[in-house]
Amino acid sequence: MAAERYREVAAHLAAAHPSPTSPEEIASVAVAYVRFALDHPAPFRAMFAEPCDPDNEERVAATATIAAYVRDIARRTFPEADPEASWTSVWTLVHGLAFLHLDGTFDAATPEAVAEQIRTAVLTLLTAAPAWRSRRPQSNPGGERRPSPHPERNVRPLARAPRDINSWTQGGTSEGSCW
Repeated sequence: MAAERYREVAAHLAAAHPSPTSPEEIASVAVAYVRFALDHPAPFRAMFAEPCDPDNEERVAATATIAAYVRDIARRTFPEADPEASWTSVWTLVHGLAFLHLDGTFDAATPEAVAEQIRTAVLTLLTAAPAWRSRRPQSNPGGERRPSPHPERNVRPLARAPRDINSWTQGGTSEGSCW
């Protein structure tokens, strides 16, 4: 059941935008994720109610598709940042917003109210990040890419985004890992 729902989420995100490159497109994907949660609250909660079983190949493959999709968005959005920290930040923001709306903390009375809250949060993060970089002291004046403090995760940003959601599974997660 969970693997089927993960595939549905992946399709829903791809329908919003298969390879977002602008803050507005990324915000649209975030809105789609939260809308999916609100349109399917019980199955959405069930997807995350239990730890992922790394021996369940179907579920691992389904989560790998979504994880790779979000990882690539983060790599392209924050190319100089640690890739693992970037994707975790993006995922945490959007997933947290989904549950805050599901739990009634944020207004979910209308699709417009939800979309506005999500767009505002995502666009604030994406447009504030360059401002933060410009205000902090330059510890890397030459502008070269800094090595990751986690060399095993040091992944170069993609030159271009894959064309469709199916290509996100290439290079997804480690063997036997859900995320």
